[in-house]
This record gives sequence, structure tokens and C-alpha cells, in this order.
Amino acid sequence: MQPAVEFRNISKVFGPVQANADVSFTIAKGSIHGVIGENGAGKSTLMSILYGYYHADSGQLLIDGQARNIRSSQEAIDLGIGMVHQHFMLVENMTVLDNVMLGAEGGFMLAAKRKEVENTLREICTRYRLDVDPLATIHDLSVGAQQRVEILKQIYRSANILILDEPTAVLTAQETASLFEILRLFKDQGKTIILITHKLQEIMDITDQVTVMRAGRVAGAVTTSETSKEQLANMMVGRPIEGNLPRKPFNPGAPVLKVNNLQLQDASKVQLLADINLTVRAGEIVAIAGVSGNGQSELMEILAGMRLPTSGQVELEGKQLPYAGRSNADGLPYTFRQLGIGHVPEDRLRDGVIKDYSVMQNTVFGYEHRVKNRWGLFDFDAITKRCAHLLQAFDVRPNNPDLRIGLLSGGNQQKVVIAREVSAQPKLMLVGQPTRGVDIGTIESIHTQLLRLRDEGVAILLVSVELEEVRALADRIVVMSGGRVTGELNIEEFDTTRIGLLMGGMHKS
Repeated sequence: MQPAVEFRNISKVFGPVQANADVSFTIAKGSIHGVIGENGAGKSTLMSILYGYYHADSGQLLIDGQARNIRSSQEAIDLGIGMVHQHFMLVENMTVLDNVMLGAEGGFMLAAKRKEVENTLREICTRYRLDVDPLATIHDLSVGAQQRVEILKQIYRSANILILDEPTAVLTAQETASLFEILRLFKDQGKTIILITHKLQEIMDITDQVTVMRAGRVAGAVTTSETSKEQLANMMVGRPIEGNLPRKPFNPGAPVLKVNNLQLQDASKVQLLADINLTVRAGEIVAIAGVSGNGQSELMEILAGMRLPTSGQVELEGKQLPYAGRSNADGLPYTFRQLGIGHVPEDRLRDGVIKDYSVMQNTVFGYEHRVKNRWGLFDFDAITKRCAHLLQAFDVRPNNPDLRIGLLSGGNQQKVVIAREVSAQPKLMLVGQPTRGVDIGTIESIHTQLLRLRDEGVAILLVSVELEEVRALADRIVVMSGGRVTGELNIEEFDTTRIGLLMGGMHKS
């Protein structure tokens, strides 16, 4: 088949970090091509070169057989290259129509242009089954619908080559299936899709060819129908991946967390949480399963001190957490950390790290009181040694404490967050979507850390939309739908059909 994209000996260096080293492979026109690898393998850097964010230090890039020197994303767009980022590039208080037109307004006759674009968008939505209202406001749309807006934007801008970076990281199974239908339609139109993902089953389900990257180089290139998930995983990490991690027998201790009749209403009196009751004991992992947006995030924010409940009580080792008498949650997260509550937030970029600060600085945020000397000053020698130990123990790549954390891959940012929280030796660990957008090797590492904590007697409350992750980690499963607990079962009772019914609020156990 005719090549749509060719990478020839592409290399890119960031200071001491070799992000890409002599990368060469071809992507066939009209195909779905998977690019996989561990966090930090160089996938995103390579795609950023293709999209004009970065410029290669050496090598050649060909589009439709012609050598191109793409210096900006606008040049990439002009060449028919579109990119849907893992973190959507949408203005939430604007409509779908306005987001599509932003940067491509096309002159002064804006009112007439808006109607023309609206009609075009409706035609595109019908052709590609995107199911998006051009006049809807972004913040009113589900995550899956927002992603369809990103795809709609690229189709409107005549993209023939579409790059998708971790497109299913925040989607439900149903939304993922819908996305794949759209991608197949896109392919049927003769367009080319480059799919960056860590989910090997999705690679097997949707792609035609796969390129595997490791440590900035191409580790292998295969036809999807001729490989397996096990072979791909081995190429990604250079070693076999443990399917079932070892764990000690379930032997829970005394209750650490008790939630009693917790309620939450928003400013408009809409009930976000209703009658939440749950217990987490020492040495136990309780997983909350459910489709995103059913109250799990709000519950975790309350337990981490990020927002106040409307009513109800929360006890940590028999003592009530200090919500009462407060008008806001200012200072509560810091207080809760001092009480022994660790928190790995669902959105690491929003709540877990400060991306413009160094890796070392991010290892102490929230725990500043632990790294001061007797005079109340920061002990920088201790901070440096502590950071070096954490980066080594949690295999953070690159192992550079002075690097701005925003330059790390998502999986390595997540390792820093987990290292920081685990090192504080919490009594209760709140963990939200711990492996969202991370590779299979990092998933194994994170799961190993969580199981080690559980075996050491820490109480863990886990929120995950990945049922396989729930199966791998949980001792008990609590299912939420519509801000309520719809069922609870032990891990021995794990059944995807039953859990699916509970997640849909269709069954009460």
C-alpha cells in the first residue's frame, strides 16, 4: 500500500535525554496503525514531530511520499494532519460550533459563516455517526462526546491523517466501542489513523499494523493479525509481564474508614451523593466500580478534604473527620494528610502535580512538614536524598530530580505521585484511576505497590473504571450509579454481567 507517513532515522534529544534515536517505520495510507511502548518510550515525542510541535534534530519525515519539514501545528493542519490529544483542547464554556471555528473563523462575516459551519458539522456528524449537537456547550457534554467533538474538529479541517493519543483513557466500554466504529468509518473513507494506546486488547481489536517503541527506538514492527498481546507486551518492556501478581491471603484488621449516610448537593441543590455508607478495614482494598460521573469523584474529593459534604459523617480510626462548622475546605487536604490519609487523585495534572515545578519539588508537595529541620527550615540534603531514593525505588524515567515534571510522560508523573503518597506511610490510601493512560509495565509496577501496601495493613479505597483492574486488586467491590451505592460483593462473586447491571442502576443486591 502507498505510504501516508514515513519516518526515516528520526532523532530528538532534550538535554541529556535521548527521546528518539534513529526511528524508522512506515504507516500505510488508509490503515489504522498502532504505536505502543512504555511511558517515556518516545511515542509522544515522535507524534509531536509529525504534528509540528517539535522539530527533529536529524532524520527525514515524508508525507504522501514527499519530504516535509513541518515547523508548526498549522503547517501540519495544512498538510491534512490532525491530532486528538489525551487531554482535550476545548474551551469548556463555548459551544461545539465555536470550538470548531476557533482559529479558523474565515473572515469578518461571522454570522453567515457560523450558519455555514453549523450545516457542515451536522452533515459530518451524520456521515460519521458522531452524535454531537453543534450548538451544545462543551461543559454539558460527557467525556465521550467531548472526544467526538475533537474528532469532528479534525474532520472539518480536512484531516486525512488522524493521530489519537490515548483516546480511550477516560472512556467507558460503550464509548470505546462507539469510537472504534467512527475510526473504522474514517478508515473506509481512505483516511489514515495513528493510534497511541497502552491497551493491548484495543491494539488487537482495531489496528492493522503495530510499531513497538522502547527507550526511544523501534523495538519491533508487526502485522496485528500475526501477533499476540503477550508478544507485544514482551517487545514493549523487554521481559515477560506477570499476569497474576502475588498477594497474601485476605486478613483484614479493624475498620480504618467509616462513611455514614454521606450526602452531597451542589449549589443548585442537585443531589450528587445520597446515603453513602461504606467501611474500609486495615489490610483491605475496596474498589468502587462504576461509569465515570456517577459520584465516585465527588466521594473521593470529600474523603481527601477537597470539598465538604452536605451532611453525614466520616470516621478515621473511630474519630470524626473535621468537616463540621466549616464554610469551605481550605486547608483540609493538608490536615487530612497529617492525619494519615494519602491521596492519588484521578486527574494527576489538575490535582496531583504542579507541572511547572521540578520532580524533586513535586515529591514533597503536601508533606512539607516532614522535610523541615528543627529550626523549621527545609532540609535540602534530606529532600535530595529522599527524592533520589523515590525515583530509584519507583523506577521514574528519566531519573532526573531537577527536570520539570511536566516534561515527564503521564505514567512517570503518576509514579512520582504514587511514590510521594506511599512514602508518607498512610493509614488510609485513596486511589483514583491509578493506571489511567499508563503502559502495561507501569500498570504492573503500580499494582505491585498497592498490593504491597495492602499486605502491610494499609486500608485502600480504589476508584477505577477498568473492571480488570478491579478484579486484579480488590478484596471487596462497591458499585455506584447515580450518586448511590447500588450493590456490594466480595471478589469471589466477581461477575461482569452482574456488575454491569449494578453500574447501570438496574439491580439492587
